[in-house]
Amino acid sequence: MGFGFNLFFILIVIPLTAILLLAWGLSRKKVYGKTIGIIWIVIIGIIFIASTTTALTSKTKLNKKDYYGHYCIDRDYFPGKQADWQYENFRFEIKDNDSIYFYETDKEKIIKTYRGTISTTIPYSSARLIINMQQPSSHITTSNPTVYRGSWDFILVFNSPKFNNVYFKKGEWAPLE
Repeated sequence: MGFGFNLFFILIVIPLTAILLLAWGLSRKKVYGKTIGIIWIVIIGIIFIASTTTALTSKTKLNKKDYYGHYCIDRDYFPGKQADWQYENFRFEIKDNDSIYFYETDKEKIIKTYRGTISTTIPYSSARLIINMQQPSSHITTSNPTVYRGSWDFILVFNSPKFNNVYFKKGEWAPLE
């Protein structure tokens, strides 16, 4: 909890609880005991709700292992013909031996494979992906991707000189219907 909650707890809740306990002990009136119970149930409820909300809405923290897997174009981000065309023509995978294979495809057929390696840096709490592609390389992989993290997943955005931003999400490629 934050500074304000701690201050409220120390300066108001604990003294109020002590006063009510003293009054309850001296007078033996049930109203004081019920008031203490209500105060503490409300406080525990607030703590539970705040903790749950924080856990559900905080951004996922990535490490190197989280990047391993297959990636395809995120057609939901900017749906349309261009996203469908990119989906059928570009995908990549990062293997657990820190190698990256970027594929230019014609639907399910792989036309060209670009190879490289990956590493990560942790400037803050979450790992950032660094790619080192062998030359020649695809125009999409000329720079490191930007990582956009959500509560449960993330997307990688490559800045292509030809297409501008190209959005990839983790997942298996499947033919379009």
